[in-house]
Amino acid sequence: MFQQRLLAAAALASAVLLLSGHHAEAQQMLAQSQGQNWFIPNQPHPGPERRAPARGHAAQPPPLAEAAPPAEAAPPAAQEQIQVQLPPAPPVPDVPHGALPPASVIGVLSVPDVLRASVAYQAADKTIAQRRQKLNDDAEQEQAKLRDLGQELANDRSKLSAEQIRAKEKELQDRIADSRRSFTERNRIIQEQGQYALLQIQRTLSEVVQKVAVSRGMNLVLQRAEVAVNIPEFDITPEVTEILNKALPSVVIPAEGVSPVSTSPVAAAASPTKAASPTKAAASSPQKRP
Repeated sequence: MFQQRLLAAAALASAVLLLSGHHAEAQQMLAQSQGQNWFIPNQPHPGPERRAPARGHAAQPPPLAEAAPPAEAAPPAAQEQIQVQLPPAPPVPDVPHGALPPASVIGVLSVPDVLRASVAYQAADKTIAQRRQKLNDDAEQEQAKLRDLGQELANDRSKLSAEQIRAKEKELQDRIADSRRSFTERNRIIQEQGQYALLQIQRTLSEVVQKVAVSRGMNLVLQRAEVAVNIPEFDITPEVTEILNKALPSVVIPAEGVSPVSTSPVAAAASPTKAASPTKAAASSPQKRP
């Protein structure tokens, strides 16, 4: 987004401004469960769908908070099997007969479809997108200001003493460093706000899935994209979506510039019973970062 947009002034070619903005790992509902192909009722983190859902649905919606791509796991190196004489194997005791597990009553669920239809997700995603755009605009304006300052310094070099040039260069370098810190901090807070919204949706969605599964006598809910064949009667996605929208029409998002992990009043007061719309929540906190 705004990374690498803020450039050092032309007169200080060696000072390169990089707005790194590396994002903290997502505590997102979907990113937290990479590699999990099923969802058991009462488990807090439903797994993401790995391939396109059935029935022509679009791919998984983008998360509110961008997550850094997971590092590719290197394939294990092929190991040559050694030829040795093993010691005698220990005796393995017989296992007595135990109780049989209950018969599986299975349902299927599409979490991405639920998120796409979630009014709370849509509102929060719009708010986070607006804050990202404002950050981009501010970064571009700061870039232009730094460029002008660098050009001004270059034009005035012949009129300044060596001491004055050093002072101007230090002033510009400090401005670059301050800008880098400010924009990196603002980007981090936006990512945390997106994760904060997703966690609220995740918490309620987990409870909704649990209750819908219990109401239908289900003891195992699978991700729909991982099921080769199923009938509509197995799919609880529409019912889960309807109940989620009734239970959680909006989420709390801290005011612009306020991190949810801080001790701000917004973060401290956030609870399911005090949930407010993103705009209302943003206006309720007096704390704001530059």
